[in-house]
Amino acid sequence: MMFPARTATFALLAALAMPMPAAAQMAAQGPDRVVYHIDNAAQQATKGLRNIRNHLDVAPDTQIVVVTHAEGVDFLMEGAKDERNPNVDYAALVAALKARKVRFEACEITLRNRNLKREQFSMETEFTPSGVVRIGRLQVREGYAYIKP
Repeated sequence: MMFPARTATFALLAALAMPMPAAAQMAAQGPDRVVYHIDNAAQQATKGLRNIRNHLDVAPDTQIVVVTHAEGVDFLMEGAKDERNPNVDYAALVAALKARKVRFEACEITLRNRNLKREQFSMETEFTPSGVVRIGRLQVREGYAYIKP
């Protein structure tokens, strides 16, 4: 026969040995981390930048990295504007988000394939050897959630 004190101790030890629920694990890890994937600026840039602003308005401590490749790098180029709405100046939107600690990365493979130079990009742009490798590593190795606007 088991005594009540021993039963309580056993239950407590069993509970401590169980893995933490996902929400508790996330809280223990710190702020949310999210990678936004943009590979077509004409279709995704304005919407993506708006999503990121809204994301930070609700969860300001979120760590966000925007990884671009293919035609997605276009909105990070100097003087880039939204083709559908020329009043949208990407440089101002990117600078405002950069001030909120958002990182913007462009794929160097894309630069080579499209004969683009780093000097053509806004100062807020960082570069990564491969956009798709970077996205995969952020997700798998660093626990970033994936969003494609």
